[in-house]
Amino acid sequence: MGTGRLEAFSDGVLAIIITVMVLELHKPDGAGWDALGQSTTSLVTYVLSFVYIGIYWSNHHHMLQLTDRVNGAVLWANLHLLFWLSLYPFTTGWMDDTDVAQVPALVYGINLLAAALAYYLLQQTIIRAEGPGSRLKKAIGGDWKGRLSPVIYVTGIVATLVTPWLGVAFYAVVAAIWLVPDKRVEAYVAQLDERESG
Repeated sequence: MGTGRLEAFSDGVLAIIITVMVLELHKPDGAGWDALGQSTTSLVTYVLSFVYIGIYWSNHHHMLQLTDRVNGAVLWANLHLLFWLSLYPFTTGWMDDTDVAQVPALVYGINLLAAALAYYLLQQTIIRAEGPGSRLKKAIGGDWKGRLSPVIYVTGIVATLVTPWLGVAFYAVVAAIWLVPDKRVEAYVAQLDERESG
């Protein structure tokens, strides 16, 4: 089976997740700047989660560009990833409703870590399905970002025990690392396109 239906379904789920998150945003209780200031936590948590969904959407798209076939294991691994991503509105909303209290910030970090591990599992499932000649395996190489991210997430989870905002700062660091464009997959796809057109 090709990747078209898998990508279309995943895109739809991610769009719904973003929609649910924006509907959870708390509107200011007044018409002044001070009222908007009272919504700062809500905006910060929303932006962080929105950026994370965007990162997963972009990387998921690039990963599937290098995937030729999908089997049942890949479908279930993809659903596993979408499950953890679908919890973002819940954990984001809880963190927001409590002004980033310790337990909600810790649970948010666990949610981020679980999604990262699920993405890694999906990646490895695709590579196993495609065998030793997997284009995805060649493109990701050593995957230093994928290896470093769980370490920072765990550090952030532990840091929430000191102060919740410190944990959130670690979560934001991971997002910043992934916001820097990763040219490995794009460069590999460009090389393949050149070979096919040449």
